[in-house]
Amino acid sequence: MASDHHLYLIRHLPTVGNREKKYIGWTDEPIEPAADLVRALPLPASRIVYGSDLRRAKESAALLFPCVDYHPDARLRECHFGDFEGKTYADLEWDKDYRNWIDNPHSFAPRGGESLADVEQRFLEALVSLPDGAVVVTHGGPIRIALTRYSPEPQDFWSWQIPHGSIWKLEWRNHDELKEGGRCVSLSEVLITGKGSM
Repeated sequence: MASDHHLYLIRHLPTVGNREKKYIGWTDEPIEPAADLVRALPLPASRIVYGSDLRRAKESAALLFPCVDYHPDARLRECHFGDFEGKTYADLEWDKDYRNWIDNPHSFAPRGGESLADVEQRFLEALVSLPDGAVVVTHGGPIRIALTRYSPEPQDFWSWQIPHGSIWKLEWRNHDELKEGGRCVSLSEVLITGKGSM
């Protein structure tokens, strides 16, 4: 099916906190060295890259797309995990507020942080404002939001696996379908190894 509006969503490269399975929403960590990973990624051509204003997204974009203009946007940030920042599941599993948030992230927010509904509102508002073919370097949570909202085949938020460095291409017949919240006509994933599609 022909389409004339598409976006690429790329999850930033990993950080130490990611490797330790910590919640690092607005924590501004650098990425780990990633030269081998960068060479393995089949990247879309772009002169402008949009993305989160956090360091790990900016550093990932600089490695993946050297010599292009980077347009940071705070709306493309990960969820603010509030009191859960820097903690792991093991640190939080007996916390009642944490359990409420995990079980119903749209209705509950981490203490001092954002609900999934808050993140969804700002992130989708940013996506709708981007031009056709835009490349976006962002975070796992926002990509899950986009896939849950726009995937041709509905899936639950937590069911999506979003590896660091993965590239997701979403295609609509036109920009109006995206603006109206319509599901995309095509969704494909490029894994870090360069294998696999969806």
